[in-house]
Amino acid sequence: MKQKSTIKTIRPSGKREESFFELVYEVARQIPKGRVTSYGAIAACLGTKLSARMVGWAMNGAHQVRPKVPAHRVVNRLGILSGKHHFGPPGKMQELLEKEGIKVKDDQVVDLKKIFWDPAKELI
Repeated sequence: MKQKSTIKTIRPSGKREESFFELVYEVARQIPKGRVTSYGAIAACLGTKLSARMVGWAMNGAHQVRPKVPAHRVVNRLGILSGKHHFGPPGKMQELLEKEGIKVKDDQVVDLKKIFWDPAKELI
């Protein structure tokens, strides 16, 4: 089932209504429990597919943002928990994913294709 996007668009003046990081957080907040997406998929959804690294930087600071951002649901394109060192104690990112029923083995999401959430396809 597709979700309605809450992402704001570019104004006629050409200025974004929100900063890039805020747009990243809006997309990340819509990732359903038990699903994951990638930095690149979020970047592509926002029309900047070469900005996956910037999405990563946004996720690194997401723990300070309110409302909360489920940054643990964002992994790299291979399903590797590449941002795990930003979650406090080692293993916290994996713990959060496993609480949602996501299997992780050797710091990598198991069955990535099955649980991958593509915001470009899911958000309207």
